Amino acid sequence: MPRTVSPLQRLVPYLAIAVAATFWGTWALVLRRAERMAPMGTALESTVVLAVITAVAGAISLRDRVPRRATWRARGWVAFLGFADAFNVLLLFAAYKIAIAVSVLTHYLAPIFVALAAPLVLGERLTARTVMAIAVSFAGLAVMLAPAAGATSPVASAAMWSSAALGAASAVFYAANVIVTKFVADDFSTSETMFWHGLVATPLLAAFVPRAAWAVVDARALTFLAIASIGPGALGAMLFVWGVRRMPAAHASALTLIEPLVAVVVGGAVYGEAVGGRAVLGGGLILAGALAVMMQ
Repeated sequence: MPRTVSPLQRLVPYLAIAVAATFWGTWALVLRRAERMAPMGTALESTVVLAVITAVAGAISLRDRVPRRATWRARGWVAFLGFADAFNVLLLFAAYKIAIAVSVLTHYLAPIFVALAAPLVLGERLTARTVMAIAVSFAGLAVMLAPAAGATSPVASAAMWSSAALGAASAVFYAANVIVTKFVADDFSTSETMFWHGLVATPLLAAFVPRAAWAVVDARALTFLAIASIGPGALGAMLFVWGVRRMPAAHASALTLIEPLVAVVVGGAVYGEAVGGRAVLGGGLILAGALAVMMQ
Protein backbone atom coordinates (compact mmCIF):
# COMPACT_ATOMS: atom_id res chain seq x y z
CA MET A 1 0.00 0.00 0.00
CA PRO A 2 1.55 3.33 -1.05
CA ARG A 3 2.56 5.66 1.72
CA THR A 4 0.30 8.69 2.09
CA VAL A 5 2.14 12.01 2.09
CA SER A 6 0.48 14.84 4.00
CA PRO A 7 0.33 18.35 2.50
CA LEU A 8 2.83 19.52 5.14
CA GLN A 9 5.31 16.76 4.30
CA ARG A 10 5.00 17.60 0.62
CA LEU A 11 5.69 21.27 1.38
CA VAL A 12 8.93 20.64 3.32
CA PRO A 13 11.22 20.22 0.24
CA TYR A 14 9.78 23.42 -1.22
CA LEU A 15 10.56 25.25 2.02
CA ALA A 16 14.10 23.80 1.94
CA ILE A 17 14.70 25.27 -1.54
CA ALA A 18 13.17 28.61 -0.49
CA VAL A 19 15.42 28.78 2.59
CA ALA A 20 18.48 27.86 0.50
CA ALA A 21 17.69 30.64 -2.01
CA THR A 22 17.23 33.06 0.89
CA PHE A 23 20.64 32.09 2.26
CA TRP A 24 22.25 32.66 -1.15
CA GLY A 25 20.71 36.12 -1.33
CA THR A 26 22.81 37.13 1.69
CA TRP A 27 26.17 36.43 0.00
CA ALA A 28 26.74 40.17 -0.41
CA LEU A 29 26.91 40.52 3.38
CA VAL A 30 29.61 37.86 3.61
CA LEU A 31 31.69 38.81 0.59
CA ARG A 32 31.66 42.58 1.18
CA ARG A 33 32.64 42.14 4.82
CA ALA A 34 35.54 39.85 3.86
CA GLU A 35 36.67 42.25 1.12
CA ARG A 36 36.68 45.15 3.60
CA MET A 37 39.20 43.18 5.66
CA ALA A 38 41.39 42.45 2.65
CA PRO A 39 40.79 42.27 -1.12
CA MET A 40 40.39 38.76 -2.57
CA GLY A 41 39.87 37.73 -6.15
CA THR A 42 36.66 35.99 -7.15
CA ALA A 43 38.44 32.72 -7.94
CA LEU A 44 40.03 32.67 -4.48
CA GLU A 45 36.71 33.48 -2.79
CA SER A 46 35.01 30.73 -4.77
CA THR A 47 37.73 28.25 -3.85
CA VAL A 48 37.38 28.99 -0.14
CA VAL A 49 33.58 28.66 -0.27
CA LEU A 50 33.71 25.33 -2.15
CA ALA A 51 36.38 24.04 0.23
CA VAL A 52 34.14 24.81 3.23
CA ILE A 53 31.12 23.16 1.60
CA THR A 54 33.21 20.08 0.82
CA ALA A 55 34.61 19.84 4.35
CA VAL A 56 31.21 20.22 6.04
CA ALA A 57 29.56 17.76 3.65
CA GLY A 58 32.38 15.28 4.17
CA ALA A 59 31.93 15.38 7.95
CA ILE A 60 28.16 14.86 7.65
CA SER A 61 28.59 12.06 5.10
CA LEU A 62 30.35 9.92 7.70
CA ARG A 63 26.90 9.25 9.16
CA ASP A 64 24.74 10.02 6.12
CA ARG A 65 25.67 7.39 3.56
CA VAL A 66 23.98 5.17 1.01
CA PRO A 67 24.93 1.64 2.08
CA ARG A 68 25.30 0.14 -1.37
CA ARG A 69 28.21 0.81 -3.70
CA ALA A 70 27.59 3.55 -6.28
CA THR A 71 27.67 2.65 -9.96
CA TRP A 72 30.45 4.01 -12.14
CA ARG A 73 27.85 5.92 -14.13
CA ALA A 74 26.66 7.71 -10.98
CA ARG A 75 30.26 8.51 -10.05
CA GLY A 76 30.77 10.02 -13.47
CA TRP A 77 27.71 12.21 -13.02
CA VAL A 78 28.95 13.40 -9.61
CA ALA A 79 32.27 14.34 -11.21
CA PHE A 80 30.31 16.26 -13.85
CA LEU A 81 28.44 18.09 -11.05
CA GLY A 82 31.78 19.30 -9.72
CA PHE A 83 32.86 20.50 -13.15
CA ALA A 84 29.53 22.25 -13.80
CA ASP A 85 29.40 23.89 -10.38
CA ALA A 86 32.93 25.27 -10.72
CA PHE A 87 32.21 26.88 -14.08
CA ASN A 88 28.79 28.09 -12.96
CA VAL A 89 30.51 30.11 -10.22
CA LEU A 90 33.44 31.31 -12.32
CA LEU A 91 31.29 32.49 -15.23
CA LEU A 92 28.78 34.21 -12.97
CA PHE A 93 31.47 36.07 -11.02
CA ALA A 94 33.13 37.11 -14.28
CA ALA A 95 29.78 38.49 -15.47
CA TYR A 96 29.35 40.38 -12.17
CA LYS A 97 32.60 42.25 -12.88
CA ILE A 98 31.07 43.76 -16.03
CA ALA A 99 27.42 44.50 -15.28
CA ILE A 100 25.61 43.07 -12.26
CA ALA A 101 22.02 43.66 -13.40
CA VAL A 102 22.53 42.10 -16.82
CA SER A 103 24.46 39.14 -15.43
CA VAL A 104 21.85 38.37 -12.75
CA LEU A 105 19.06 38.60 -15.31
CA THR A 106 20.69 36.19 -17.77
CA HIS A 107 21.95 33.86 -15.03
CA TYR A 108 18.36 33.34 -13.97
CA LEU A 109 17.48 32.01 -17.38
CA ALA A 110 18.31 28.75 -15.59
CA PRO A 111 14.70 28.03 -14.48
CA ILE A 112 13.60 28.36 -18.10
CA PHE A 113 16.38 26.00 -19.24
CA VAL A 114 15.39 23.49 -16.56
CA ALA A 115 11.70 23.75 -17.42
CA LEU A 116 12.51 23.00 -21.07
CA ALA A 117 14.94 20.16 -20.31
CA ALA A 118 13.13 18.37 -17.47
CA PRO A 119 10.32 16.84 -19.61
CA LEU A 120 12.84 15.65 -22.22
CA VAL A 121 15.63 14.42 -19.90
CA LEU A 122 13.77 13.46 -16.72
CA GLY A 123 10.33 12.74 -18.13
CA GLU A 124 8.76 15.20 -15.69
CA ARG A 125 5.35 16.57 -16.53
CA LEU A 126 5.47 20.30 -17.17
CA THR A 127 2.18 21.91 -16.20
CA ALA A 128 0.80 25.16 -17.55
CA ARG A 129 0.83 26.49 -13.99
CA THR A 130 4.59 25.88 -13.67
CA VAL A 131 5.25 27.59 -17.00
CA MET A 132 3.15 30.57 -15.91
CA ALA A 133 4.86 30.74 -12.51
CA ILE A 134 8.32 30.77 -14.12
CA ALA A 135 7.23 33.43 -16.62
CA VAL A 136 5.76 35.64 -13.87
CA SER A 137 8.85 35.27 -11.66
CA PHE A 138 11.27 35.98 -14.51
CA ALA A 139 9.22 39.03 -15.54
CA GLY A 140 9.40 40.18 -11.93
CA LEU A 141 13.18 39.78 -11.98
CA ALA A 142 13.42 41.89 -15.14
CA VAL A 143 11.22 44.60 -13.62
CA MET A 144 13.13 44.54 -10.32
CA LEU A 145 16.53 44.97 -11.97
CA ALA A 146 15.44 47.63 -14.45
CA PRO A 147 15.91 50.56 -11.99
CA ALA A 148 19.46 49.46 -11.18
CA ALA A 149 20.33 49.22 -14.84
CA GLY A 150 18.90 52.64 -15.57
CA ALA A 151 20.54 54.26 -12.57
CA THR A 152 24.09 53.48 -13.65
CA SER A 153 26.11 55.20 -16.35
CA PRO A 154 25.67 53.70 -19.84
CA VAL A 155 27.80 50.61 -20.43
CA ALA A 156 29.34 49.91 -23.81
CA SER A 157 27.21 47.62 -25.96
CA ALA A 158 30.01 45.07 -26.35
CA ALA A 159 30.51 44.90 -22.58
CA MET A 160 26.77 44.43 -22.00
CA TRP A 161 26.68 41.58 -24.49
CA SER A 162 29.74 40.00 -22.85
CA SER A 163 28.08 40.16 -19.43
CA ALA A 164 24.87 38.71 -20.84
CA ALA A 165 26.74 35.88 -22.55
CA LEU A 166 28.71 35.01 -19.41
CA GLY A 167 25.55 35.09 -17.28
CA ALA A 168 23.67 32.89 -19.74
CA ALA A 169 26.59 30.44 -19.91
CA SER A 170 26.59 30.18 -16.12
CA ALA A 171 22.84 29.52 -16.30
CA VAL A 172 23.49 26.54 -18.57
CA PHE A 173 25.85 25.00 -16.00
CA TYR A 174 23.46 25.87 -13.16
CA ALA A 175 20.55 24.21 -14.98
CA ALA A 176 22.72 21.17 -15.71
CA ASN A 177 23.44 20.86 -11.98
CA VAL A 178 19.74 20.83 -11.15
CA ILE A 179 19.03 18.12 -13.75
CA VAL A 180 22.06 15.91 -13.03
CA THR A 181 21.42 15.96 -9.27
CA LYS A 182 18.40 13.79 -10.08
CA PHE A 183 20.64 11.17 -11.74
CA VAL A 184 22.64 10.44 -8.58
CA ALA A 185 19.85 10.47 -5.98
CA ASP A 186 19.76 6.67 -5.69
CA ASP A 187 23.52 6.18 -5.38
CA PHE A 188 24.65 9.04 -3.14
CA SER A 189 23.12 10.74 -0.11
CA THR A 190 22.78 14.53 -0.08
CA SER A 191 26.02 15.01 1.87
CA GLU A 192 27.91 12.46 -0.23
CA THR A 193 26.85 14.26 -3.41
CA MET A 194 28.10 17.57 -2.03
CA PHE A 195 31.35 16.06 -0.77
CA TRP A 196 32.38 14.15 -3.88
CA HIS A 197 31.39 16.90 -6.29
CA GLY A 198 33.33 19.36 -4.11
CA LEU A 199 36.48 17.27 -4.47
CA VAL A 200 36.27 17.99 -8.20
CA ALA A 201 35.06 21.60 -8.07
CA THR A 202 37.49 22.94 -5.44
CA PRO A 203 40.77 22.04 -7.25
CA LEU A 204 39.29 23.29 -10.51
CA LEU A 205 38.54 26.68 -8.97
CA ALA A 206 41.92 26.77 -7.24
CA ALA A 207 43.59 26.39 -10.63
CA PHE A 208 42.12 29.75 -11.65
CA VAL A 209 43.65 31.58 -8.67
CA PRO A 210 46.82 33.44 -9.70
CA ARG A 211 49.91 32.03 -8.00
CA ALA A 212 50.80 35.43 -6.55
CA ALA A 213 47.38 35.65 -4.84
CA TRP A 214 48.17 32.68 -2.59
CA ALA A 215 51.23 34.45 -1.20
CA VAL A 216 49.33 37.54 -0.04
CA VAL A 217 46.22 35.91 1.45
CA ASP A 218 45.05 37.78 4.56
CA ALA A 219 44.52 35.21 7.33
CA ARG A 220 41.83 37.25 9.09
CA ALA A 221 39.74 37.78 5.94
CA LEU A 222 40.22 34.15 4.92
CA THR A 223 39.13 32.88 8.34
CA PHE A 224 36.06 35.11 8.37
CA LEU A 225 35.03 34.00 4.86
CA ALA A 226 35.51 30.33 5.75
CA ILE A 227 33.39 30.53 8.92
CA ALA A 228 30.70 32.72 7.36
CA SER A 229 30.45 30.37 4.37
CA ILE A 230 29.03 27.61 6.56
CA GLY A 231 25.59 29.26 6.43
CA PRO A 232 24.89 30.39 2.84
CA GLY A 233 27.49 28.00 1.45
CA ALA A 234 27.35 24.63 3.19
CA LEU A 235 23.87 24.77 4.72
CA GLY A 236 22.32 26.44 1.68
CA ALA A 237 23.85 23.87 -0.68
CA MET A 238 22.75 20.93 1.47
CA LEU A 239 19.18 22.22 1.68
CA PHE A 240 19.08 22.80 -2.07
CA VAL A 241 20.34 19.32 -3.01
CA TRP A 242 18.05 17.70 -0.43
CA GLY A 243 15.04 19.57 -1.79
CA VAL A 244 15.82 18.99 -5.48
CA ARG A 245 15.80 15.23 -4.88
CA ARG A 246 12.22 15.38 -3.59
CA MET A 247 10.44 17.65 -6.05
CA PRO A 248 10.24 18.34 -9.79
CA ALA A 249 13.37 20.04 -11.09
CA ALA A 250 11.36 22.86 -12.72
CA HIS A 251 9.73 23.67 -9.38
CA ALA A 252 13.11 23.81 -7.61
CA SER A 253 14.70 26.11 -10.16
CA ALA A 254 11.69 28.44 -10.11
CA LEU A 255 12.00 28.84 -6.34
CA THR A 256 15.65 29.89 -6.65
CA LEU A 257 14.40 33.19 -8.09
CA ILE A 258 13.90 34.17 -4.46
CA GLU A 259 17.70 34.67 -4.29
CA PRO A 260 17.96 37.90 -6.30
CA LEU A 261 14.90 39.26 -4.48
CA VAL A 262 16.65 38.76 -1.13
CA ALA A 263 19.85 40.26 -2.54
CA VAL A 264 18.00 43.45 -3.51
CA VAL A 265 16.34 43.66 -0.09
CA VAL A 266 19.73 43.17 1.64
CA GLY A 267 21.26 45.86 -0.57
CA GLY A 268 18.55 48.32 0.41
CA ALA A 269 18.37 47.45 4.12
CA VAL A 270 22.09 47.11 4.85
CA TYR A 271 23.92 49.14 2.23
CA GLY A 272 21.37 51.87 1.53
CA GLU A 273 21.00 50.96 -2.13
CA ALA A 274 17.91 52.46 -3.73
CA VAL A 275 14.84 50.21 -3.77
CA GLY A 276 12.21 51.90 -5.90
CA GLY A 277 8.61 51.11 -6.69
CA ARG A 278 9.57 48.96 -9.67
CA ALA A 279 11.81 46.87 -7.44
CA VAL A 280 8.91 46.31 -5.04
CA LEU A 281 6.61 45.36 -7.92
CA GLY A 282 9.19 42.98 -9.35
CA GLY A 283 9.74 41.40 -5.97
CA GLY A 284 6.01 40.89 -5.60
CA LEU A 285 5.88 39.09 -8.95
CA ILE A 286 8.76 36.82 -7.97
CA LEU A 287 7.04 35.89 -4.71
CA ALA A 288 3.76 35.33 -6.55
CA GLY A 289 5.47 32.92 -8.92
CA ALA A 290 7.19 31.11 -6.05
CA LEU A 291 3.92 30.73 -4.13
CA ALA A 292 2.18 29.42 -7.25
CA VAL A 293 4.82 26.69 -7.55
CA MET A 294 4.65 25.76 -3.87
CA MET A 295 0.85 25.53 -3.86
CA GLN A 296 0.55 23.14 -6.84
